[in-house]
Amino acid sequence: NLNKSFGGNHVLRDVSLNIEPGETFSIIGPSGTGKSVLLKHIVKLEEADSGRILINDQDINTASQDTPQDFRYSMVFQSSALFNSLTVGENVGLWLREKRICGEIRIRRIIREKLRLVGLERKEDMRTSELSGGMKQKLGLACSLIKSPQMLLLDEPTVGVDPISRRELWKIVYELVERDGIGVLLSTAYLDEADRCDHVVVLHEGEKLAEGTPQQFRERVGQ
Repeated sequence: NLNKSFGGNHVLRDVSLNIEPGETFSIIGPSGTGKSVLLKHIVKLEEADSGRILINDQDINTASQDTPQDFRYSMVFQSSALFNSLTVGENVGLWLREKRICGEIRIRRIIREKLRLVGLERKEDMRTSELSGGMKQKLGLACSLIKSPQMLLLDEPTVGVDPISRRELWKIVYELVERDGIGVLLSTAYLDEADRCDHVVVLHEGEKLAEGTPQQFRERVGQ
């Protein structure tokens, strides 16, 4: 039952979702309908006016609790959210180095592995500014994988990306889903992307209009 307003603009209106572990879940709707705002609430970049977000039955916004320590998620932003002053490898390894998770030799090995997973082998020393739009989104995905997340939140990751790069990105994402059982929460305006998911919610002007599997939506259209 999330509600969020910015001034007089009621962006989220009693929105409720239930996402199961390992599920691929899509929120589809036109631009400006609240999809990105909803994802930002889940990663605590925004705070709801009312309503709760529960992960493993724990409210992530209470003063006494935080995101459960045994649950890891990462977000890939529409803008990639990369540091242009850093190299590709430095972007991927930034969190590990800041948190001093492990030694430098292991960090470099992890960086190479994450870049290999997204098809950016041997791009470690390139500047982010030298990358194409599709390559930046792959790099954003590599950065999100550094925490070994159980769920990826993808905020319209293919906006402005050419069709070939779109296919490549989705191939990578669903290889991760199949291999590692990673759950996906996707916001998108593209029907073909929503159709790849286990569950779809239609959001319009901040309200949930419909919900179901892609097959259920196809059957409704057929009727």
